[in-house]
Amino acid sequence: MAGVGVERLPAMVRFSLLVLAVCAAGAHGLYFHIGETEKRCFIEEIPDETMVIGNYRTQMWDKQKEVFLPSTPGLGMHVEVKDPDGKVVLSRQYGSEGRFTFTSHTPGDHQICLHSNSTRMALFAGGKLRVHLDIQVGEHANNYPEIAAKDKLTELQLRARQLLDQVEQIQKEQDYQRYREERFRLTSESTNQRVLWWSIAQTAILILTGIWQMRHLKSFFEAKKLV
Repeated sequence: MAGVGVERLPAMVRFSLLVLAVCAAGAHGLYFHIGETEKRCFIEEIPDETMVIGNYRTQMWDKQKEVFLPSTPGLGMHVEVKDPDGKVVLSRQYGSEGRFTFTSHTPGDHQICLHSNSTRMALFAGGKLRVHLDIQVGEHANNYPEIAAKDKLTELQLRARQLLDQVEQIQKEQDYQRYREERFRLTSESTNQRVLWWSIAQTAILILTGIWQMRHLKSFFEAKKLV
């Protein structure tokens, strides 16, 4: 019902909703088109100490067949990642299909940019490229079948490992939300303080202006011998 708030739900239900939210936000796939020398950037909110894996593949537009075909091996993609402070976390040239990995050390918005090396590809000049991108964040970036084979885990042990990773990711998300709330609170307090001082300054200016006008009028009336 519309009148029931989340705060009234049982603790277990709230925890389940949080798990579902983290799972839904941890992975997403998309594709986009870019032209020659064009750069496309994405903003991803990532908690600190979180691993991110991006998988991509490119398709080149064939003008004769009017379809997207697999790109030639010579066509590559340059991936650049910057943290919220503008520091470059990753900057590397990859092939037409590849995978990039980085770990965040600062919570906040990370900028992920991709562009092709089209300036070295005469076949791509004036054309367009379709890039399929899949970004995995946190425990979604783990390859659990590979982990199970490497550590020789049973199905129950693997499931427990997944749950522990999910709980750890939820903890990181909660820490990040607290970090955002703290920053918002500090910004609000700073803004309120500036507004207060500006109001005080305006009041002082009005009072000083009124006093000056009164003294000026008094001097004028005395000079005209009206008082």
